[in-house]
Amino acid sequence: MFRRTFWFTAGAAAGVWATTKVNRKIRQLTPESLAAQAANRAVEAGHRLKDFALDVRTGMVRREAELGEALGIEAPHDRALPAADPRLVRAVDRGRPAGGSARGRRAAGPGTPHPSNEHNRNEDH
Repeated sequence: MFRRTFWFTAGAAAGVWATTKVNRKIRQLTPESLAAQAANRAVEAGHRLKDFALDVRTGMVRREAELGEALGIEAPHDRALPAADPRLVRAVDRGRPAGGSARGRRAAGPGTPHPSNEHNRNEDH
């Protein structure tokens, strides 16, 4: 009698355990759960990538300092970008290379702010 009761209880416990495992796995495989898992993994990958980039930057700064010491070069303390050449700024504002001509463009008239390209097929003719 105890033997049958033992095996009945063991079977019931195994059934409950298996049912719980299957239901848990089914919940993990729903589209919402898969989307949440993918989002979490993407965020984790982003954090790892950011940490990697910071490590690379730290190593790069350290190596630049080593090379600067070895070559006797003093690194500037201000890492700001150098001032732009005014000729280049004016050329970019005009839309042509610095010191160059408006080759391939018609001359702009007094009322036209920008010269137009005579070969542009997108213009209305």
